[in-house]
Amino acid sequence: MDYTTQLNSDLKAAMKAKDQATLRGIRAIKAAILLAETDGSGKKVDDQKFIQIVQKLIKQRKDSLEIYEKQNREDLAVVEREEVAVLENYLPKQLSEDELRQELTQIIEELGASSMKDMGAVMGQANQKLAGKADGKTISGIVRQLLNQ
Repeated sequence: MDYTTQLNSDLKAAMKAKDQATLRGIRAIKAAILLAETDGSGKKVDDQKFIQIVQKLIKQRKDSLEIYEKQNREDLAVVEREEVAVLENYLPKQLSEDELRQELTQIIEELGASSMKDMGAVMGQANQKLAGKADGKTISGIVRQLLNQ
């Protein structure tokens, strides 16, 4: 089932269940897809672009959540947490830290990377290979650790 069919069926189910958090999350995804499709490039949103869009939406909500928690605005933080939970359902299964470390070690060995000078090449390969399976901040942190050993 492609993502548009999945989104539409989940949207209908959320409307029937009156699940406001799911409705907000799905509507945010649909709005972001519409923006991407009408950006003037004339390209349809494929599965890879869909994953990037969802990751961007999650990152935005996590950034907002962090701000709300610092300002003790639990009422707003709850909304962000709910939306992150909904959005994460549309990403592929996330890798554990051990699995991620193993994949990154393999990429570093393949590229023959040995120092921080090689970070850009490693990150480029890692982001391509691990798209949607881990967020960039986590990947970056582990790559730094591995290259500094």
